[in-house]
Amino acid sequence: MKVFLFCVLLAGAASGASVSIDVLDATVKDKRVSGASVILQQTGETSLLATTDANGKATITSPKTLKSDALIIIKKEGFSDLVAKCPCDGLTYALSPVMKSLDGMRIVLSWGAAPKDLDSRLIYKAVNGVEQHIYYDNRNGVGADLDVDDIDSFGPETITITKLQSSQSYIYAVTDYSNFDKPKSRALSNSGAKVFVYTGQSLVKTYNVPLNQAGNIWTVFRVDPNGQITDLNAINGFKYFDSQRNKLVSMIRQFADSAALSRTINDSVNPAAIEQNRLGENAYHSGNIEGSIGFYQNAVAYDPNFAQAYSNMGLSYLKLNRFSESIWANRNAISLASGEGANIVRASSYYNIARLYEQDKIFAEALRYYELAKSENDNPTYDKAIARVKAKR
Repeated sequence: MKVFLFCVLLAGAASGASVSIDVLDATVKDKRVSGASVILQQTGETSLLATTDANGKATITSPKTLKSDALIIIKKEGFSDLVAKCPCDGLTYALSPVMKSLDGMRIVLSWGAAPKDLDSRLIYKAVNGVEQHIYYDNRNGVGADLDVDDIDSFGPETITITKLQSSQSYIYAVTDYSNFDKPKSRALSNSGAKVFVYTGQSLVKTYNVPLNQAGNIWTVFRVDPNGQITDLNAINGFKYFDSQRNKLVSMIRQFADSAALSRTINDSVNPAAIEQNRLGENAYHSGNIEGSIGFYQNAVAYDPNFAQAYSNMGLSYLKLNRFSESIWANRNAISLASGEGANIVRASSYYNIARLYEQDKIFAEALRYYELAKSENDNPTYDKAIARVKAKR
């Protein structure tokens, strides 16, 4: 089941503001959802709380004008928490149900009133090598589906990957169907579009469309064969038609390659990230596992290439039995590890992933990751694990 959130931030008087929330069930058209907690949070201010009523509505009135750092937080049992920056005037958000698959991912797109029709597109190859292109005219693929398509503003559009295909890369992009023949249109860039990426019970990535740029294709991110999400966040223009879907796929791949090549990676770690990682380690060792994750998340926000923080985050998620998130964090650590000691980080992360696959009785993947751990660091522990899993197959 998917739950959709319609969030409107109404302009208040000079002395305050009002936030009105509607929560809808995506699987049943226009079905209202009650009991969702809605929190308005501003730095230095007391958080304000409301709960959606039987009609799925909640209204929060702030006694003061909202600050630029105001956040709206939506919580509902069985769903991932959603955190978004205000203003959220006229935008639609989606609460993602907790995902059970170790290799699952959910991608949710929302936008404003214009343009009316934005499309989510997921491009990848199945293990058998067959090209997969998930979008409104091809909603079901190998291990991934377009759950919801929207053509009349706001969204959301939701793609769920039930299982990432082993050793394959994925590209997620948004196209402006309303302006498919206008490659210089700025409608997509000015749409207020947001993309939320979930794994397990966590929101792991949020993207905002780049502002004031010409183009009708937004190449948002790529998932590499190890499962790491690479930010692309590039706007490009291309005049496309439904009859040219293969050409469109080729162009999106080119845009993704170009955006990836233009990324700058700084080998030195941001000092603020190092400090947040240290605080996370202190929290972990004092038993505050949940709190440690917050510090590690801060660390990678300061420095998205900080492998050690991802590795630490993976261990914290593992302690909390949040296995999908642990795999996601460890995969990031593997992809980003470099320099002295990188092989040790990769080996331990491969080992942690393998343990989770073995626990879930996915023995082929467990064996593959144990062998990868051994290839990085010749450790007797890895030899024992390899022998153990081979005996189970």
